[in-house]
Amino acid sequence: MRVYRGYSRPVPAPTVLAIGNFDGVHLGHAALVRRLVGAARQLAATPTVLTFEPHPREFFAPQSAPARLTTLREKLELLNDCGAEQAMVCRFNEAFAALSAEEFVEEVLVRGLRVRHVIIGDDFRFGRGRKGDFELLKAAGLVHGFTAEAMESVIVDGERVSSSGVRSALAAGDMERAARLLGRPYVIDGRVVHGDQIGRQLGFRTANIRIKHNPLPMTGVFAVEVGGLGPRPLPGVANLGIRPTLGGTRPLLEVHLFDFDRDIYGAHLSVRFVHKLRDEQKFSSFDALKAQIAQDAEAARAYFKR
Repeated sequence: MRVYRGYSRPVPAPTVLAIGNFDGVHLGHAALVRRLVGAARQLAATPTVLTFEPHPREFFAPQSAPARLTTLREKLELLNDCGAEQAMVCRFNEAFAALSAEEFVEEVLVRGLRVRHVIIGDDFRFGRGRKGDFELLKAAGLVHGFTAEAMESVIVDGERVSSSGVRSALAAGDMERAARLLGRPYVIDGRVVHGDQIGRQLGFRTANIRIKHNPLPMTGVFAVEVGGLGPRPLPGVANLGIRPTLGGTRPLLEVHLFDFDRDIYGAHLSVRFVHKLRDEQKFSSFDALKAQIAQDAEAARAYFKR
């Protein structure tokens, strides 16, 4: 995937464009990108996504912004997997937020992206004060020579698929519902870093994965499958949180892989959260924590043997 930062220079070829925040890249986003790819093929244009960094709600209200489901890297990788060939990432700052809907169309879509067709979700708004909607986009297309369409929401088990729905499922520990909305298990990617060797003292060697999700969309102990170490995902148990018993303050993902004893420092792993075992909690002693971790590992093994 080609990635452009900003719209100061036009992309090299005309585009068919999907616009959105795409947090989580759920089934609704995947359907949008599939439609994008089909339209791009018909118009002999490049299937392109336009997204924003940071999320607009993080810019306007950072203290109340929702937890991110995906980092920018994870989001772009997932959009690429869906078929998008090109992405423009617009820095959402004061100048960008001040663009009127008409300026957004003229400067970003027409000049920057050379758009021929635009696809948006049925709830997407754009421009200063969120004044831009589908009707404005269609009218602008008549002036500037592009067409527009709005995708209807995707419904799964009677529920409208949305990023907020995925967040709700994760926060409730309902990994199965989250997977239905995403079309796959929820995943966090990250690189294995050196830790404080506490896992060895507890009798469970762990891969410590530094993550950028803050605030976290969920915390707790989970049965996981880990990709990136071979042809098949490996089963394990993971703690996602701040490790309150050990006085932790920064989010950390710790993964213990079953029957595995290789040095994997520096490896980039993909951790799939398939089932929640319990909430993260603070224990009264190191021994109590050690005993609980042993129980967690047995519970995760039992889950995979079902």
